[in-house]
Amino acid sequence: MNISLVICTRNRAASIGKCLDRVGELHSTTDCNVVVVDNGSSDETPAVIAAFADRAPFPVIYVREERPGLSTARNAGVRASSGRIVAFTDDDCYPDPDLLDAVRRLFREDGLGYATGRVRLFDPDDFPVTINESCTPVLFPPGCYIAPGAVKGANMVFTREALERIGGFDEDFGSGSYFPAEDCDAAARASLAGYAGRYAPELVVWHHHGRKAADVEKLHRAYDYGRGAYHMKMLVKGRGVGPRLRGWRGLPRRVLDRPASLYWEIAGAAGYLRVARRRNGPGNN
Repeated sequence: MNISLVICTRNRAASIGKCLDRVGELHSTTDCNVVVVDNGSSDETPAVIAAFADRAPFPVIYVREERPGLSTARNAGVRASSGRIVAFTDDDCYPDPDLLDAVRRLFREDGLGYATGRVRLFDPDDFPVTINESCTPVLFPPGCYIAPGAVKGANMVFTREALERIGGFDEDFGSGSYFPAEDCDAAARASLAGYAGRYAPELVVWHHHGRKAADVEKLHRAYDYGRGAYHMKMLVKGRGVGPRLRGWRGLPRRVLDRPASLYWEIAGAAGYLRVARRRNGPGNN
């Protein structure tokens, strides 16, 4: 089973260097290639990637994508990849050495179109955000609602068939574009296209994000904004009453937890409508 691992980076030469050192320790490198997408870096990132390619035990494909945005970079990585299975991690993450073996075992399951796994906190001094340490497997049936955070871009996998079916990642979503939440958006569209998904705790990466307590409020605002845009997109373009409305039904609970969520989610929803209107309709994805 041929697997491509796609990693996107921009002006983080030190981070991508540490990430690639761990990627070089992956087991079962037969039928594997790594695609590193440089999203317009102006630092030493190209040299770091070239040095890794010289010593890596598998083919390394370097892609330069000048258009900013994580989804834009991921789509460029998918186009350059060759695997029937395409895995994704971030430049501040370290995959467990057996990640590819675990992906191969998981995707022997018929009908599985996407998966996500454990994202563990690497540095105990970092604030415990953007992680999922659950050891409990979860099945996402076809056509179900995908909650933000249920699928994490730091550790996600799609079949090429599913990515082609949904048209790749929505380039209006993702870091460096208008809205976060590109990961759950892609998974939701795969679900609505008829693919099952899984949270598989045997797929493990370690997140070395470096965020401290003072960074959390700004992060929450960004995620609330992205959540509002994602839920509005589901409302406008989704299929089935349940998936289209379920995200909004949870808004009162989220507001009780964080009152500022009301403002930022509504702002994200309105922002999505503005972007969609500029594109002569609610997007192409």
